[in-house]
Amino acid sequence: MSKDFDYKPLLLVPLLALAALPLIGSGSTWLTLTVAGLAMGMIVFIIASGLTLVFGLMDVLNFGHGVFIALGAFVATSVLGAMGDWTGSTELWRNLLAVLPAMLVAMAVAGALGLAFERFIVRPVYGQHLKQILITMGGMIIGEELIKVIWGPLQIPLPLPEGMRGALALGEASIEKYRVIAVVVGLAVFAVQAWTLSRTKIGLLIRAGVQDREMVEALGYRIRRLFVGVFVMGSALAGLGGVMWGLYQQNVVPQMGAQVNVLIFIVIIIGGLGSTGGALIGSLLVGLMANYTGFLVPKVALFSNIALMVSILLWRPQGVYPVANR
Repeated sequence: MSKDFDYKPLLLVPLLALAALPLIGSGSTWLTLTVAGLAMGMIVFIIASGLTLVFGLMDVLNFGHGVFIALGAFVATSVLGAMGDWTGSTELWRNLLAVLPAMLVAMAVAGALGLAFERFIVRPVYGQHLKQILITMGGMIIGEELIKVIWGPLQIPLPLPEGMRGALALGEASIEKYRVIAVVVGLAVFAVQAWTLSRTKIGLLIRAGVQDREMVEALGYRIRRLFVGVFVMGSALAGLGGVMWGLYQQNVVPQMGAQVNVLIFIVIIIGGLGSTGGALIGSLLVGLMANYTGFLVPKVALFSNIALMVSILLWRPQGVYPVANR
């Protein structure tokens, strides 16, 4: 990292966790809530990281991102439903071999829908933010209705595989197995993204395109193809996040994407539009805040993350790691 790197935003997550400790009182309860918050934050990051690149590179306000979340979750119900022998096993490795294909199929289907979404819905309204908001929200409503046609309008259970259920005892604290898995998957996604963006040519072009789109076009690269690729990957990540979120909630509904959308946009605004590292910090803060306030003051849990966003924007109006030249 550069010696000019700003480390202050990195302190926000541990500071929030430490500030909550005396309010919660019990160390074991605090540890349980903290791990739950980190797990929730990592799932939200998986969903938000694709969208933050879409906004950063393409300057597209895609309010239809939630349809890819819901689609990924519903695809997982079908794939896992057909693998009962594997999900019913108490052996974790067999559960993982069932969940992995569900994730890959969900990413492929969500990515394919993202390709069509970009071509027919987003492409005609590039550079027109108001129209983008309206038409992508309309696209999400249509997508939700199509999901109802295929899977029905009712809530569908998405139970955890047997080996992923239960909790690990850590002293007096109880840490759910799936939450540990969610943290590991989220870290893996972040590591792959960080490596791709910092160590590969395509990543260099994406970062350059986020900061100065005209320069990339002037160098002779087809920025439109890069746009489409980033949009498809962002949609696929939303599908992966939908699988993780569905297993986290253990049920899915067609409107689940719209419900998560609010958290995603709070994360992107906190992180700085177009910043993957900022999205990670924003996601962890949102996850921790939701779990702490849900335990301490359940009635204000819905508004706690909005208050968090406002507080951070008062400190840094462009987010914790704003992308230059935006």
